Amino acid sequence: MFEVIKGDPLELIIHITAYYGLRRSEVLGLKWSSIDFNNKLIKINHKVVSIKGKLICKNKMKNKTSNRTLPLIPHIEEMLLNEKERQRKNKELCGDAYDNRYLDYVCVNDIGTLYYPDYLSQHFRVIQKQNNLKLIRFHDLRHSCASLMLANGVQMKQIQEWLGHSTYNTTADIYAHLDYSSKIASANVISGVLDFENNSNLSDKEVLENEIAELEKQLKEKKKLRKTQDFEM
Repeated sequence: MFEVIKGDPLELIIHITAYYGLRRSEVLGLKWSSIDFNNKLIKINHKVVSIKGKLICKNKMKNKTSNRTLPLIPHIEEMLLNEKERQRKNKELCGDAYDNRYLDYVCVNDIGTLYYPDYLSQHFRVIQKQNNLKLIRFHDLRHSCASLMLANGVQMKQIQEWLGHSTYNTTADIYAHLDYSSKIASANVISGVLDFENNSNLSDKEVLENEIAELEKQLKEKKKLRKTQDFEM
């Protein structure tokens, strides 16, 4: 995905969403004033939604924990600085034609206008079809972020805080079925302690094969349940 979107209008938006697991409304609501380049922080404290074809910008987030401050990842910082310079040049080039209503927003087009939420979903689907990629929803970038963190040892509580879920239970209900690597680790620990005769853990290859099989099984079941849904958690 990252390879084929180079130069695409949504390249930065897709990267930010994948790295931070943001909701569609959150990535569109990202403001330059909420990014602290000196202290390397990024604040998620504003959102943009579309109601009856009209853009609505507001500071009230989905829930209290959705308002969060996260570390500014170096890769994203570099992309943001490039985008800031690109917007400066576009504003200079377009002159009076530039849309000055959204000067503080990160995710704008070449003439400074905010993207509509539906455009993100529609264009994201076009990218996948044109490049023969597996079809997923734009919102699934958020799920992918969480799943990758979980598979690589990040604790559920930390994932909750990263995603801005209202409660720990919300995160656990969605992703507990993917927490298979931790079960393998637990099995190896208890096996190493109690299995005096064999004292043999699962090999790395077996762990990986088991984890992949379980993830594929659970994700397939999850997709069946949510096949017709398109929502933001």
